[in-house]
Amino acid sequence: MEKFPKMTMGELYDTDTVYTSRPSYVSNPWLETDEHQSNFLTGREMLISNLPMVVHEASVTDKLETLFKMIGRTIPENVYTFHDQQSYEALLKKLAYDDNRHIYFQYIHGEDIVTGDKYVIDKDIFSKLNNKSKIPEWTNGKYLPKRQVVPIDQFEAAIQQWELPFVIKPGDEHPTAGGYGVMICYTPEDVEKAKARIQGAKDETEMIIIEERIEAVDNYCVQFALHPERGIVYLGTAKQLTNEYGFYNGNTNAKDVPEYVIEAGRELMQVGVDNGFVGVAGFDLLVDAKGDVYAIDLNYRQNGSTSMLLLSPVLKGKHHKFYSYFANGDNTRFFNTIVEFVERGVLYPLSYYDGDWYQDKHINSRFGGIWHADSLEDIEQLEREFEAKAGLEPH
Repeated sequence: MEKFPKMTMGELYDTDTVYTSRPSYVSNPWLETDEHQSNFLTGREMLISNLPMVVHEASVTDKLETLFKMIGRTIPENVYTFHDQQSYEALLKKLAYDDNRHIYFQYIHGEDIVTGDKYVIDKDIFSKLNNKSKIPEWTNGKYLPKRQVVPIDQFEAAIQQWELPFVIKPGDEHPTAGGYGVMICYTPEDVEKAKARIQGAKDETEMIIIEERIEAVDNYCVQFALHPERGIVYLGTAKQLTNEYGFYNGNTNAKDVPEYVIEAGRELMQVGVDNGFVGVAGFDLLVDAKGDVYAIDLNYRQNGSTSMLLLSPVLKGKHHKFYSYFANGDNTRFFNTIVEFVERGVLYPLSYYDGDWYQDKHINSRFGGIWHADSLEDIEQLEREFEAKAGLEPH
């Protein structure tokens, strides 16, 4: 008997909703706006969507069709495609104004593209919920590291009062996906690098957050959905894998999550719902050696690991890991290696951005998937083997 995801996004929204997970083409100083990475993101939720989606053409080629066929899935029919900024923005306008659809934006877009009344969630509320400087409002002042929010022109004076190590973040609604934009400072050299980043963003950012660096024992992303019939539903928890500077290295499914951590997340979800949020949210919660919980980021939107949690019924083994890979110059070798590991039943494909779709230049392909095995050691061994066969640098 076929096993389905725990829940799909289509269960959460009205039937006139269309989903886009692409960041706006307009520059964001705190998110690495690589065009191909942003296009790659558009295919990530395809297997949990059950909802019309806006997807880049390179993310729905015959390569993805091949990978999906291997796991008994097909590319959804309700996909709207685009190929560049002009076609993307024109498609959003057509959907919103000609077809009278509402759009679930993963990231805020400009009013010149789609006005706020066409958002599924009130645009101002969505913006405020994802504004890092407003975290104390949504946590009711709980779960907070020591922090200071200062105007950007007062930042350099303010950090003189802080002892290293500390964390610096933009104090606005700009997303900082994958740790890009979150600056952990251990040394004076790190502080100088942060100053340079902030100087480059001063025209688009008003406030900067300086925050105590928590020595975390566990780094969780606790996820919930607001279901129209079942209310707030706990979807599961992912462990976040990061390096010492906070850069994202994937997620594993978390085992034996303390109940008080889940309840802290439920509290945060309830606050969002009370303020008009609908859909899926994930909260980055650190736990220190004393067992204290700290909310370092509130993502009132889908997270990279949401698919891993919702697809757990179709995954094998006790341990799962979500990760993305980029080809290293040889797209054919990269794809053939993915096919081999999917055939072996240890790698579950989510998305494939086909660099060969571009005929006038070389673009590295990208792949997002879930490793599934009986132990984390098995997954680490599989990843090493995969990277060697695909010609990738070990991550």
